[in-house]
Amino acid sequence: MLRTLLAIALAVQPAIAADLPDLGEVSRQYFSDQEEQTLGRAIMRDVYADPRYLDDPEIESYLNQLGYKLVSVSTRNQREFTFFVVNDPSINAFAMPGGNIGVHTGLLLAAQSESELAGVVAHEIAHVTQDHIARMVASQSQSYWPTMAALALALLASRSSPNVAGAAIATTQAYSIQNQLNYSRDYEREADRLGYDMLNRSGYDVRGMSGFFSRLQRANRFYDTSAPAYLRTHPLTTDRIADMESRSETAPYQQVEDSLDFQLVRARLRAQEDSAQDAVLAARKALDEKRYNSETAARYGLVTALIRARQFKDAETEAQKLPSGKTGNPMIQLLIARTALAAGNQMLALQRYQAGSQAYPGYRPLQYGYIGALLAAGRSSDAQAQVDRQLALYPLDRRLWRLAAQAHAQQGHRLLSHRAQAEAAALSGNLVAAIEQIALGIKAGDGSFHEMSAAEARRREWQEIEKSQRKN
Repeated sequence: MLRTLLAIALAVQPAIAADLPDLGEVSRQYFSDQEEQTLGRAIMRDVYADPRYLDDPEIESYLNQLGYKLVSVSTRNQREFTFFVVNDPSINAFAMPGGNIGVHTGLLLAAQSESELAGVVAHEIAHVTQDHIARMVASQSQSYWPTMAALALALLASRSSPNVAGAAIATTQAYSIQNQLNYSRDYEREADRLGYDMLNRSGYDVRGMSGFFSRLQRANRFYDTSAPAYLRTHPLTTDRIADMESRSETAPYQQVEDSLDFQLVRARLRAQEDSAQDAVLAARKALDEKRYNSETAARYGLVTALIRARQFKDAETEAQKLPSGKTGNPMIQLLIARTALAAGNQMLALQRYQAGSQAYPGYRPLQYGYIGALLAAGRSSDAQAQVDRQLALYPLDRRLWRLAAQAHAQQGHRLLSHRAQAEAAALSGNLVAAIEQIALGIKAGDGSFHEMSAAEARRREWQEIEKSQRKN
């Protein structure tokens, strides 16, 4: 699907200019904030539907926490960002229109410290805050949507799978656009400088950026078409590496310890590699040989692998060795509750979910798990009350709306269930699906006068937005 859309878009409007002039705010004459946000939502709709998108609330929550820690110290922190994870072993990260930043699982595992990961993410944030993508679109000289769609879709394809992008470009014979997929050296130096500043202000080790890029360059000194995706789209030069190292050498030395969350996320990813049995063996071997930076994270990985292998008794034994309660961690608390639920001990699971929900009320993955467990136990009214409390705090959370849809469906509330599904679809960027869902709810006709009126108003609102988008 992505390849077809890309080929069509590229065929409609070929690239005009191969150079990427520094247009600054002039780029907004061609690509407004509203157009970028609209395009960003359309791209995220395709991202969420792509099987490579990793729908893992815990890892995504960690990445957003790290990302916004960096954004908060940026000189341009008024923009909204969405950080998401791509299930791909290659070392890559990429920025897209609308403040959408993707990180490959391969990068999460390749980073040797949290500061290295933060360095790459900070670099991508700088590409967004400095309007580099808007400038690339502006370099096309015209603000036609086909041009924007072509560039954005090509960016998405190239960042996620360079081979797919290359095939699509070859199909349309629009080779010149490939030059626009890679950031210019000026853009890269600007992203390096601002990324370094973000690292420094947010308390990470500033050597993380130069360390990661230097290691990547050394490991691929003679790269060609087999180079990592990150090197294809972010060209490294000797001057850039020298600049990074020079800035790092003048900074005072500080040892920054990796967060436990960083270690847990990496352990979680490793537990999903290879077969379930191999993952268990690897996790046990790492613990036995003490090959870990954090014993807690290593044991967390073992429990995750044991659940995957359906060895529930062993998983419970190992889970009890993990710190819980006030001395624990929300990711650990969630895993302990999930261990009981996977073993079929519903009562114990609910007790653990409730304890975790109270101890970490702001950790949404735990809330998702608690609401899901309540639904699994048939306690739909309790689940409804819990999800309503969460939606009052986070009304733009598509996962909460999906859980609300399930809670309403269990109680036979057809209008409200379809309305919640519609809200989730809209927040995922799919207005067509949202309009279809809310139309089904209105047709069900089981809502109150107020609920029906609100649904009608919401449908009209989405129809107007969708009509405007089609017009553009």
